[in-house]
Amino acid sequence: MDNDKNQYNGDYTDEQRNDSPKLKKKMSAGKIFLIALLGGMLGGGAIIGGCAIYNHFNSEAVTTDNRKGKTVTSNIKVTETNQATKAFDKVKDAVVSVEAYSSSSNSIDDLFGSLGGDSDNAKETSESEGSGVIYKKSGNTAFIVTNNHVISGSNKVEVLMSSGKKLPATVVGHDAISDLAVLKINAKDVTEVASFGNSNDIQVGQTALAIGSPLGSEYATSLTEGIISAKKRTIDVKNSQGVTTGQETVIQTDAAINPGNSGGPLINLAGQVIGINSMKLSSTGSSSGSATSVEGMGFAIPSNEVVSIINQLVANGKVIRPALGISLIDLTNVPEEQQQSVLKLPSSVNGGIVVAKINSNSPLKGSGIEKGDVIVGLGGKKVTNLATLREALYSHKLGDKVEIEYYHNGDLKKATIQLTLEASDSNTSAASNEGN
Repeated sequence: MDNDKNQYNGDYTDEQRNDSPKLKKKMSAGKIFLIALLGGMLGGGAIIGGCAIYNHFNSEAVTTDNRKGKTVTSNIKVTETNQATKAFDKVKDAVVSVEAYSSSSNSIDDLFGSLGGDSDNAKETSESEGSGVIYKKSGNTAFIVTNNHVISGSNKVEVLMSSGKKLPATVVGHDAISDLAVLKINAKDVTEVASFGNSNDIQVGQTALAIGSPLGSEYATSLTEGIISAKKRTIDVKNSQGVTTGQETVIQTDAAINPGNSGGPLINLAGQVIGINSMKLSSTGSSSGSATSVEGMGFAIPSNEVVSIINQLVANGKVIRPALGISLIDLTNVPEEQQQSVLKLPSSVNGGIVVAKINSNSPLKGSGIEKGDVIVGLGGKKVTNLATLREALYSHKLGDKVEIEYYHNGDLKKATIQLTLEASDSNTSAASNEGN
């Protein structure tokens, strides 16, 4: 025991001092600091070393051998069932480019031509270029419909087939009022004939495809896609000189139609022709005289109208239409106050045609209809404007008897007339609303 006491009463060695609780606590803290310091050094070294290793391998990722960039196309065939493509394939070989030519000469050519002994000094120049569609093949002859303004004034017409072959064409007949014409060619090279659908069945919003040669035969058989924007629009029809020759009720579409598309088909997704493309509206004037640019407004003659016209052109070389022989004003152009005070119309009447003048040869002579009367019906069809009057009138043929409903001094009356007057380009001008 004494030895033990003496041992503890003596001086502590370093080892003995480390055994005290207080010193043990200090030593533990020191160890933690040293371990943390060592760990930080080792961690930093690992990071630095890791970065060095990463950079080493990453620098080798960009190869110096450009041949490793070679690739190939996939051998997986993707087949897409596109109804528009099917419709186009069904009609494309029936669509043609139409080139019209006229002969011209001038005094210099006349002089030097005669001095040189060349009596035939007229030069053949391209007058216009458009599109057309083959709709009938009978024996050795194939028939093509196009626009009248494409071939108007020409003395030579050629057709460029989808195969690239050019054929001479003969004009069967043409009609300035509807802006339609029929051509015929040798059917030897014709491989496809288009069919007409019923334009009365079209719906606003349904897909419409336009095929033709925009800007000429260089872009022949171009396809554009859009929708039916409106089923019935009334527009002016102009000839090749830009003179308005009448009005037409047409289909409006936003399928792209450009110069050269005229005469080409507007088709549905079944590949049926529902219209013949006639024009596009690119700009419109304003009251201030400035022009507004317009996009997506193209027009096509409805197929039902096309079939009726071309059948007459094939049969007669022209379209024989009845005429009323009157000058007229659309009721919407008459101020409402005058509709009641001058025309004495009931307030319930909001559409019709005002008779402005009755010509001497008019079948309305002696019918009781007078200047200032308002026609609201013809042949059992309602007449609200010029377009509906034309539609009702042209559904009849020369010699037919039709009943006309009209207002006279505010009273609704009826008269029966016989359509004895034949319409012509001059007396059906819609520009002045005369001669209907």
